[in-house]
Amino acid sequence: MFDRADTPDFSTLLAATAMGVYLLVVVGATATIADAAQACSGWPVCEGPVTLSNTALLVAWGHRLTAVLVGALVLVTGAVGLFRHLGSERSRSRVAAALGLALVLFPVQVALGAFVVLDGPTGLLADAHLVAGMAIFTSLVLALAWELEPATSDAPAEGWAVEPGVDDSVSADATAERTAANADDPAALADLSPRRRLTATAFAYFRLTKPRLMWLLCLVAAAGMALAAGPALTVRTVVLTLSGGVLAIGASGTFNHVLEREKDKKMDRTSDRPIATHQIPVRRALAFGGTLAAASLVVFAQVNLLAAALGLAAILFYSVVYTLVLKPNTVQNTVIGGFAGSLPAVIGWVAVTGRFGLTGLTLAGVIFLWTPAHFYNLALAYKEDYARGGFPMMPVVRGEAATRKHILYYLGATLLSAVALAALTDLGWVFAAATSVFGGVFLWAVVRLHRERTESAAFRAFHASNAYLGALLVAIVVDALAV
Repeated sequence: MFDRADTPDFSTLLAATAMGVYLLVVVGATATIADAAQACSGWPVCEGPVTLSNTALLVAWGHRLTAVLVGALVLVTGAVGLFRHLGSERSRSRVAAALGLALVLFPVQVALGAFVVLDGPTGLLADAHLVAGMAIFTSLVLALAWELEPATSDAPAEGWAVEPGVDDSVSADATAERTAANADDPAALADLSPRRRLTATAFAYFRLTKPRLMWLLCLVAAAGMALAAGPALTVRTVVLTLSGGVLAIGASGTFNHVLEREKDKKMDRTSDRPIATHQIPVRRALAFGGTLAAASLVVFAQVNLLAAALGLAAILFYSVVYTLVLKPNTVQNTVIGGFAGSLPAVIGWVAVTGRFGLTGLTLAGVIFLWTPAHFYNLALAYKEDYARGGFPMMPVVRGEAATRKHILYYLGATLLSAVALAALTDLGWVFAAATSVFGGVFLWAVVRLHRERTESAAFRAFHASNAYLGALLVAIVVDALAV
């Protein structure tokens, strides 16, 4: 009854249906559609002539017509899926159950939408309408994850279930060879001119700060500030908050380099780091990191004390809790460690308001859920390297198939959290377009990862995750500042 050769065609249909539902849900959650609903008080059709000058009515009609098309897609996808999987083995019957739930919820969603239009987009009905749409999307994402799940899962790396963190396969000689071959070897630096040696050393200190993390985390903080202040955001707040953030990120990165220096030597990806190659002594690196940390707290204190306290918490969590406790000891290191990446969103909000707020925490939730969907791709690409380093990453401990499935789970959760953010704020079409278009690209890359199961596919999904979050954060800033 079930032909694996047909899976790519049906999974593509399923992914397209999920993103169609998501488009409707996220657009329905934005502020613009609320105005459009007031312009179209009739159901199922709008009353009055449609003209280019009546933008709200055009939006309402576009939303209704898109809903009809997406609804037809849900019905077709559900029917095809039930025909393929109903009564099949348990692994396939889960797909049928998820699709059946989506089909049951669809008419409920339609009925709630009608009541929202007739009674006005306020109160519990509007919330129930949104929740029903999110539930349909969740069902479709689960069906897609189970549809793409291979018939036979791969086994975790040998020995990890018993003794994670220990790897005897890397000899001291092999580690020494990788270190000696590195371009940053101190012996090689000694042959450089004083000017070039100074430049190389300065660049090594720059690398300690993990500059590739800075742009994204600063953008997270900027989104938090924009949501909190809107057009009233001041240059002083932006400069001080981002400056403190850059210093805090640099301190955290430096301490991470110091604490992981022995493991870095075992991994090809990190064996060229400045401390692993002894280009920078540990004592000087600690002094450098401490200076950055102190400077960040001084700068944050110019904003407010709560921002400074959160900055200190971010440094300690990444440097101590994540690096020393989570990363070497638990497969959930990436999930729990996402707390460090989400803190800049809260810091940005607190920098403006001086207190915690639901919107800032929701933005932090988006970053928290995005982190596993993002980093698990890198863990797949560097699975063997992480095993050599002794880190119990998801692909090493649970296997690649389980990791790919969790990427899809967390991607779905990330997209839903973006809907929650839209529902809490006045974000409009720029945000809706960014999360829908780039979310679709991210999902496409993840589906290809499930099919191809290669290192290049993992890197493609990794870059798609970066593009999604970057576009989403820029959209938040643009929409928030334009309100």
